[in-house]
Amino acid sequence: MPETSRGPLGPLPPVNGTTVPRFAGSGTFARVPEIGQVGDYDVAVLGVPFDTGTSYRPGARFGPMAVRQASRHLRPAFHVELGTAPFDEIQVVDAGDVAVTPYSIDTALGQIADHAREVARGGRRLLAIGGDHTIALPMLRTVVREHGPVALVHFDAHLDTWDTYFQAPTTHGTVFRRAFEEGLLVEDHSIHVGIRGPLYGRGDMDADKRFGFRTIRAGDIDVLGLLGTIQAITERVDDLPVYLSVDIDVLDPAFAPGTGTPEAGGLTSRELLHVLRGLTGLHLVGGDVVEVAPAYDHAEVTSLAAATVLFDLITLMARK
Repeated sequence: MPETSRGPLGPLPPVNGTTVPRFAGSGTFARVPEIGQVGDYDVAVLGVPFDTGTSYRPGARFGPMAVRQASRHLRPAFHVELGTAPFDEIQVVDAGDVAVTPYSIDTALGQIADHAREVARGGRRLLAIGGDHTIALPMLRTVVREHGPVALVHFDAHLDTWDTYFQAPTTHGTVFRRAFEEGLLVEDHSIHVGIRGPLYGRGDMDADKRFGFRTIRAGDIDVLGLLGTIQAITERVDDLPVYLSVDIDVLDPAFAPGTGTPEAGGLTSRELLHVLRGLTGLHLVGGDVVEVAPAYDHAEVTSLAAATVLFDLITLMARK
């Protein structure tokens, strides 16, 4: 990680909620500084408002805006469960949004990768707010360029390792097959968590295994328990650099209605957060929170869940 240019008092923190009310002031994620306000940084939050790879309900292009707005709810000075004041430990900035075309997937992938590469230069770590899950592919390309091939920890209702949708090779349901084919993932060290629902065919799971994934289905968590799930993830990734991708539809629609492809029988918010907060040993080098579609949300339920997940990822990075 690069040295961070800090003032005598350490990293520039988010706006203080006891000085400026949380409903006012900066519109950045958790009201952290904008990227141009600091000389250097450790972690950047990047908005990727793209959903052309969506196969069912569109609208995740509005996710970054909604998650930033919901992040005003957070009191980010101290994470009680992780015992860390993350913004005292690392400099976190909001890098704004990628200016991404809504008309061409291939062009968009290049725009995302180019923007992310500039933000991540020098080994800095990057967390993206999507956008649909297609954005994970250019994000992985960028992170691997800086840190080498990664173990993928993937929370989702869906495998996202299908080959094509309607002859399109790169969509939100095919990204991790493409990532495996490109050599971005360390074979036999990646894991899906929360998978559920019907498949397009019996062979989908067999194909997924060929790409080196282990799968913990949502129902498996009832048997393994939360501690068993944490242990399985930790053992799977070993000490490799990890990219952690959270599709918000890993949560049951009761806890995340604002998403494009909801599936019944998912995790509760508490279960997801408990598992994430148990992953303190991971060497986390990048990640994303995707598929928030605020048009289907109410009272910011889904957006707040996504903002909390992102805050947890930042705190895990600060601890490490």
